[in-house]
Amino acid sequence: MRMIFGLVLILGVGLAGFAVYMAQDYITQAQAERDYLLATQAEAPQLIDVVVTKKPLKYGERFSKMDLEVIKVQAGKAPDTAFQAITGPQGVENAPRAVFFEGETRARAALRSYEPFEPLLASKVTAPGLDAGIMANLAPNMRAFTINVDVASGVSGFLRPGDRVDVYWSGASGNTQVTKLIDTNLKLIAIDQSADADRSEETMIARTVTAEVTPKQVAALTLAQSTGRLTLSLVGTSDTMAVGAIEIDRDHLLGIKAPEVIEVEAGKVCTIRTRKAGELIETEIPCTN
Repeated sequence: MRMIFGLVLILGVGLAGFAVYMAQDYITQAQAERDYLLATQAEAPQLIDVVVTKKPLKYGERFSKMDLEVIKVQAGKAPDTAFQAITGPQGVENAPRAVFFEGETRARAALRSYEPFEPLLASKVTAPGLDAGIMANLAPNMRAFTINVDVASGVSGFLRPGDRVDVYWSGASGNTQVTKLIDTNLKLIAIDQSADADRSEETMIARTVTAEVTPKQVAALTLAQSTGRLTLSLVGTSDTMAVGAIEIDRDHLLGIKAPEVIEVEAGKVCTIRTRKAGELIETEIPCTN
């Protein structure tokens, strides 16, 4: 009996030791996994919320809160003007940029086409309740000015809303024909009656373009358009060169030099007067001084 009790005791101690060993091994493994997960989490990129569309949107199409959802993207990989929340409070400092303020029921409209799950951009949608068009594209305190163009002055129909152009004026200055750069880097907000920057129809020659300008530029361009001919020059998207004053006349263009006018002092004339038969006679003689 004592032998059986001793065997049972030895077996129990052995099982207990084995259980402790297994527990220690499990704890060690769990701690290693925990440390690995913490290290991986620390190295993982930070994620932020971005609002995307759940369906395709065309230019001018209205959308509401039901057409949007929030996804996670890597911080620093989203556009600066992307929305971070579908709804949010108004007037709260450091609040996430929201598509709609709380309580807003008016829809917004897309200013360009969107594909499903594409980030929604604040600069590419209208304000709530506003349709797409020139009004939606105008920056605060700016004006819309329309310029008449043709195939030559309008860059052969390659202009699109959002492009930037330089404006040249050609006309008479006195008796000379002159071409002068009068404005630079004007933003176009509409071509003919379309403000859609994503229009995909074949290239057509525009009859008018509408630019975003200041009130002072409106006055200058109105005068220029009524006194001469305006020509547009398309500015490249990567152009950073500052353009100075440019003016050229016909003579400079053709390399014609104006004739020099040399003033010659009239020669001094000396005379001597004599009387002959009562008549006064004046005779030229060389001047001695």
